[in-house]
Amino acid sequence: MGENAAPDFYYVAMDFGGHGLSSHYSSGVPYYHQTFVSEIRRVVAGGIVGGMFSCIFPEMVNKLILLDSPLLLLESNEVENLLTYKRRTIEHMLQVEASQEPSRVYSLKQLLQRLLKSNSHLNEECGELLLQRGTTKVAAGLVLNRDQRLSWPENSVDLVSRELYAHSIRKLQAHVLFIKAVHGYFDVRRENYSDKESLSFMIHTLKSTLKEQFQFVEIPGNHYVHMSEPQHVASIISSFLQHKHMLTA
Repeated sequence: MGENAAPDFYYVAMDFGGHGLSSHYSSGVPYYHQTFVSEIRRVVAGGIVGGMFSCIFPEMVNKLILLDSPLLLLESNEVENLLTYKRRTIEHMLQVEASQEPSRVYSLKQLLQRLLKSNSHLNEECGELLLQRGTTKVAAGLVLNRDQRLSWPENSVDLVSRELYAHSIRKLQAHVLFIKAVHGYFDVRRENYSDKESLSFMIHTLKSTLKEQFQFVEIPGNHYVHMSEPQHVASIISSFLQHKHMLTA
């Protein structure tokens, strides 16, 4: 999508710890989205992490783009389930650390088949692009860069109640563009936090709170629409970025 984006802006795409070309966290240090927020803050000195950053450091964000991603993840029983989630995260981390083996070597074909099997909406061309940054070449083939402790991303999710969601939105100073793919993230059933009712609540809260500072666009495609239809997505983002918005005092 890069060559199709607004040319007058400088774009930075971060690899969070444990992802891409970044180092893994040390043993005993769990992966939380809030920790990723602190990594952005270090770099500054998208998605869920970008939304969380925009609520915690509202004065630092002029425009926020949510590309088929929620600003925060909802859990109607967040308070009741909070300790369960925390326990699950710690137990998963310890389990993976105890069972970690030397990095397995794969062929490109093996990794591509594995990636496409677990991401049914991803086509082969996009899969190869993701593996360019997600793997490192060694003598016998390819090894995955991603930390095994991130194998269950739901264990690093910070779920919030509707009350905390609404409170967080009121903290925002940014203009927000929410691009939803018709067959994307919100249309895959996820335990506890992804359903039509939650999506309706999120959009309604963003609209009613941010008013003219919020823009919602729904486009045909799946969660990887920015890769399969880069020109379409880039044109929407470019228009949003080039429109002269000022921060609300």
